[in-house]
Amino acid sequence: MEVAAMTISADEELANIRAQRMSQIQSQLEEQAAAQANAEIEQQTQAAVIAELDNSMKSILTPDARSRLASLNLVNPDMTVRVKTHLAKLAGENRIAIPVNDQQLKRILAGLSEGRRETSIRRI
Repeated sequence: MEVAAMTISADEELANIRAQRMSQIQSQLEEQAAAQANAEIEQQTQAAVIAELDNSMKSILTPDARSRLASLNLVNPDMTVRVKTHLAKLAGENRIAIPVNDQQLKRILAGLSEGRRETSIRRI
């Protein structure tokens, strides 16, 4: 009878270990799902902010300046977001003349990218 009692307790212990592991796996899955949901919400929020900036650029920039900004976006998207945010802030504070033309945008870009070294390529 002792063997049967040990077998039952071993089975119960195994069942307890399995139940604990299942609860650990379940909690990990729930954490991953929550993290993924938060990431999606953040991504949607960021996309909405960028879309709002794009819409404001239609009234702030001339078509040539928007074309230059679109080209910059292909090369340096982070810089483009900084420029758009800066332009929207300046326009909101009425500190720039609207619409901003291509020459004015070049000066703004040069001002925002100060501190970067100029790179030139020389052919020998």
